Amino acid sequence: MDDEQTQARRRMVNNQLIPRGIRDPRVLAAFEAIPRHLFVPPEYQSWAYDDAPQPIGHEQTISQPYIVALMSELLSLTGVERVLEVGTGSGYQAAILAKLAAEVHTVELIPALAERARRTLEALNLTNVYVHCADGSLGWPEAAPYQGILVAAAAPAIPPPLLAQLAEAGRLVLPVGARGFQRLEVWRKVGNAFSNETILPVAFVPLRGKHGWK
Repeated sequence: MDDEQTQARRRMVNNQLIPRGIRDPRVLAAFEAIPRHLFVPPEYQSWAYDDAPQPIGHEQTISQPYIVALMSELLSLTGVERVLEVGTGSGYQAAILAKLAAEVHTVELIPALAERARRTLEALNLTNVYVHCADGSLGWPEAAPYQGILVAAAAPAIPPPLLAQLAEAGRLVLPVGARGFQRLEVWRKVGNAFSNETILPVAFVPLRGKHGWK
């Protein structure tokens, strides 16, 4: 079974990620290393390596592999950074980030999802990931500043605490916009100013919390 899953991960990289423009070899290696099927419910594991989101309960989803790869690549990580993820969900994105950064803090509002993700990450011995159950729209100031921040849910506007917790030259990658359809943006901190770039249209579940959707 493990051999089949290894082959499925390789096909995912070669048939989905590389043809769609993912080039960072560290990102591609992380996708070959992390078993995505362990992060989806058993009834959906047959489709774990399809390029599509899968439901994980509590009206949440695990994002399609390409979007996870794209957002990871947009952070431009080298392996020495401290990273914040908002919206742990299944924990898959955090697992990928664990292969790309020195330290990952991931924040999930829903206790059941936070606990499930924590167990899965621990089972994979990803000891540089710290799961927190809290309002992720407030970030996680205890470990700030972050060289990279990734938001895995759509905000109606940029949450100010996330900009405040971004390190100099750091990058914030997140979907922003209306319910249903948003734009994926990259924000960069340069001195006391921020620049931003729109990457492509996306559709994410809504971010909940003080600076999310009510």
